[in-house]
Amino acid sequence: MAPLIALVAGTALARLAGLAGVAALDGWHPALRVGLALMFVVTGLAHFAATYRSDMIAMVPPTLPRPDLLVTVTGVLELVGAAGLLAPATARWAAAGLALLMLAMFPANVSAVRRGLTLGGRPATPLGPRTAEQALFVGAAVAISFGA
Repeated sequence: MAPLIALVAGTALARLAGLAGVAALDGWHPALRVGLALMFVVTGLAHFAATYRSDMIAMVPPTLPRPDLLVTVTGVLELVGAAGLLAPATARWAAAGLALLMLAMFPANVSAVRRGLTLGGRPATPLGPRTAEQALFVGAAVAISFGA
């Protein structure tokens, strides 16, 4: 839920800042870049937070090697991607890379639900809502990648 809140609230606040006169945020496209960047800061940092790290490692499908390394690498990629979203020159490429990263990581969410795992002490989000949420996140990244 926190990533969704970060995306929506970050986008809305950035858009309000644009309407208030911040030229760099004047429009939905730049505001969406800020919201998505905030979302990836939240999710990227979670890869390293003691509360979530072991749960994220457990989410990695058992067939993949070195789940600890995969969680570290994906966390770093999310944080680097978030920074890339904030620079207009790299935003489209960062968004495309993050969309692909989200698609590559989605099997971990499926694995977590199927194995009845928890994330931060709460059951993993059921597959229907999680899939819809993932579609929204990927859609936001695609909109940035192909948007104006």
